[in-house]
Amino acid sequence: MSNTLHTAAVIGIIALMTWITRGIPYLLFARKDPPAWVTYLGKVLPAAIMVILVVFCLRHAPWAAPTHGAAELISVGVVVGTQLWKKNILWSIAAGTLCYMLLIRTVFPV
Repeated sequence: MSNTLHTAAVIGIIALMTWITRGIPYLLFARKDPPAWVTYLGKVLPAAIMVILVVFCLRHAPWAAPTHGAAELISVGVVVGTQLWKKNILWSIAAGTLCYMLLIRTVFPV
């Protein structure tokens, strides 16, 4: 099998699997309401995933260093403040990322 044909086959299989996994919920719940546990997970998982992401991002913060993770904590505050103000997750992520990058490049250089 040529390299081009192999690459095309791999891309085709990945596209098919992606289409199938995204289409299955629509097939399962097309004619009825989702089960109670699916509705429950839809309500609690977004907040749980956000907590996991915050813990993941802060796990390697330099808490023992002289700055005590100040850049990270300030950036988290900017994200929370922007979210409360704008109620737009993309603005919040952009503001927090910009704040963190500015802080670690200027105020708290590594």
